[in-house]
Amino acid sequence: MPQYPNRQFLDFEKPIKELYEQIDQAKKLAEKNPKIDYNSNIEQLEALILAKRKEITDNLTPWQRVQLSRHPDRPYTLKYIDKMTTDFVELYGDRNVKDDKAMVGGFASLDGETIMFIGQQKGTNTKQRQLRNFGMANPEGYRKALRLMRLAEKFNKPIVTLIDTPGAFPGMEAEERGQSEAIARNIYEMFRLKVPVICIIIGEGASGGALGIGVGDRVFMLENSWYTVISPENCSSILWRSWDYKETAAEQLKLTSDYMSEFGLVDGVISEPVGGAHWDYDLAAATLKDTIKKSLAELKKVSAEKRISQRIAKFEKMGNFEEVKA
Repeated sequence: MPQYPNRQFLDFEKPIKELYEQIDQAKKLAEKNPKIDYNSNIEQLEALILAKRKEITDNLTPWQRVQLSRHPDRPYTLKYIDKMTTDFVELYGDRNVKDDKAMVGGFASLDGETIMFIGQQKGTNTKQRQLRNFGMANPEGYRKALRLMRLAEKFNKPIVTLIDTPGAFPGMEAEERGQSEAIARNIYEMFRLKVPVICIIIGEGASGGALGIGVGDRVFMLENSWYTVISPENCSSILWRSWDYKETAAEQLKLTSDYMSEFGLVDGVISEPVGGAHWDYDLAAATLKDTIKKSLAELKKVSAEKRISQRIAKFEKMGNFEEVKA
């Protein structure tokens, strides 16, 4: 995990950066004056950092939480797989067009149990972001995901999907290759999978790009993730013809994990390290791993037929509507 000064700070994290700068100054003074003990000062500043991280995340606006979900230091799918599992074997290609680098997946061992992990992957630098298409999968990405799900079903292995995308890629070539059909096919097929399926939004969960790997027996969100039909920027662009109202859009979309839990659209919210998952990769992965293991233990007690029935009923109940008789 990156340490200051290599760490990147969002605007509302600047008070934390200032405390780190004070620690740096104290360490430099300690080197110049070895007879003076600065350890107590440094310990006090470290305690203040922890308190400030908690204070900031306890009072985030919806837009700030969206920003936190996009934090450049936030762990992505492959980082979680690396921290949680062993013997990960990545599988490639949709056996039709090509391998989509925005969608990754493969078998891995989670404390001795083989699981199929699938998720969107963003890049950690400019070159990687371009290679991964910023986590926006093309149709071949969703078809690769479906191929891997069927492979897992063939060998009776559970599936875990890690969702982190600003949306499916909206380019003309994606539409020409059947973007909407690929997502719709995944949704349809995921309802019918006979193996346990757990879906977790680890960052951004936007629109059909998230739903394409988002149908499962259990759907969870990390504390600082978001899940909605459209990003705040695009919502602002449609309603106000400008991105200037993205903060208002984020507020009105009620896209944060607490709202999603309240609306019954997710089964639970997974807590993150104080300040966000980017502060402690190991702890974030350990918490995620515990949730996966607990959920799998519960789902294995239920027959495949009953799981499918419950999965369908779960999504049928979503949403509020009122029938008006003519």
